[in-house]
Amino acid sequence: MTDDRWVPPPVLLTVDLVILTLRESRLQVLLVERGVEPYKGDLALPGGFLQHAEEDLITAAHRELSEEADLDVETLRLEQSGVYGAPGRDPRGRVVSVAYLAIAPRLPEPTAGTDAADARWQPVDHVLSGDLELAFDHRRIVEDGVERARVKLEHSALATAFCGPIFTITELQEVYEAVWGIPLDPRNFYRKVQKTDGFIIPAGSARKSATGRPARLFKAGRREVLYPPMVRPSESSNAKEQ
Repeated sequence: MTDDRWVPPPVLLTVDLVILTLRESRLQVLLVERGVEPYKGDLALPGGFLQHAEEDLITAAHRELSEEADLDVETLRLEQSGVYGAPGRDPRGRVVSVAYLAIAPRLPEPTAGTDAADARWQPVDHVLSGDLELAFDHRRIVEDGVERARVKLEHSALATAFCGPIFTITELQEVYEAVWGIPLDPRNFYRKVQKTDGFIIPAGSARKSATGRPARLFKAGRREVLYPPMVRPSESSNAKEQ
């Protein structure tokens, strides 16, 4: 009598981290230079295998981020952004990766450790355009993470965290332009911001702008979820409006 019991295929589990911040008015992603095979010397997202069967996924994500880039994980709010398990995505075997995303202001320079030869911030647009090649399927993971971050700016007040305590509408607009990757019409942007009650509130006297005109000052309001949302214009419709 044959044994027809089903035997599950061997599957390895990893975590990968998409960490985004704004530096020099550009959206940037944390990348490491791999110090081990496969893809030794190539750029990749920080991440790695679970250490043991009892390790929780979020614990593994925090550990890998600390080990590979020496970032203070307590300052980052990680959220799952996707699961990637296509056959052949990793030459070491059938590997499924759970991706985590964080977008936060004023993150420090990373320091490489463990199996990373280097760690540094890189402009997101260089990754999305293909100018920077990434190991495995990490470009797709970055693409999905960036799109998720862009949606977060549509529906939450996250953008104000990237401004100072007091800011101008222009400074807030620059955050949206950096994350969304498109230029925005100032008049339309101002109108959308003003339509969302509690998003930003006036903060006293004006500041002299580059044009010589005084620019009104604002600070973040109490509203965390934006309604109506700050919907992204398409590049074509935004060009027509301008």
